[in-house]
Amino acid sequence: MQFLKPIIGVLIAYLLIKIGVPFLGSLHHPGTWPVVPTAVMKMYLTFIIAGAFVACTFDEEGYNALITPVVDLYSNPAKAKLRLCAVTAVSLLGCWIAYQYVKPTFDAPVELRSVHPAPPSSVTMWNKSYPLQTLKNPFRAPDKAQLAKFTEEGGVIYYQNCFYCHGDKQDGKGHFAQAFNPMPANFVDVGTIAMLTESFVFWRVGSGGPGLPSEGTPWASAMPVWNTMLSEEEVWKAILFIYDQSGVQPRVTDVVAEKK
Repeated sequence: MQFLKPIIGVLIAYLLIKIGVPFLGSLHHPGTWPVVPTAVMKMYLTFIIAGAFVACTFDEEGYNALITPVVDLYSNPAKAKLRLCAVTAVSLLGCWIAYQYVKPTFDAPVELRSVHPAPPSSVTMWNKSYPLQTLKNPFRAPDKAQLAKFTEEGGVIYYQNCFYCHGDKQDGKGHFAQAFNPMPANFVDVGTIAMLTESFVFWRVGSGGPGLPSEGTPWASAMPVWNTMLSEEEVWKAILFIYDQSGVQPRVTDVVAEKK
């Protein structure tokens, strides 16, 4: 009975971590049920069990209550059969734990996903072939008034088609964003379109998720194949708007720069 309270305390702590923490997470993000990683569970339960053990054996009375049954089991000749069962059970438990760590698994090997996979040298869309290394946005006009007009038209296209996933602020947090893994691209992040050429973005938008090469898996993008729904001109104008609203300039390669 002396050890009933610590045992109940450990069980309550386990339930709080296993169920309580995910429940609080589901309240913060409705529609989800977060999972506490196994490694975190083991770490916290180790500390909790160790703390309960220290609390129970803090005084001599508690220590004797814990150690006396153990000494009696291993020293009393009348308990030889019980002792054999206890040693066998502990040995089997140790073997089972060791096996769990070394047993072979049949999971697929881990594949490293490239967020920005290398583009092909050319791509075919709208029944045309585009050389991506030298391709430029035909609507990035030097005339500011004309450029502003094309960018405004791109904004209409963006809000009619792209806004629902990539969001009003282009931060990848649109209305449908939580339904996808990986999340839609965050255009205001310096690691996305700021480091990409417009031809790369044109390829990715036009080809969509199904157009990703193998290094883009296993979490292939959920983006639709926009070349089946938008015209080439609409895609280029939407790209103008995306760069304009994100406040960055497209990366310019040496090949394109030499041809200007």
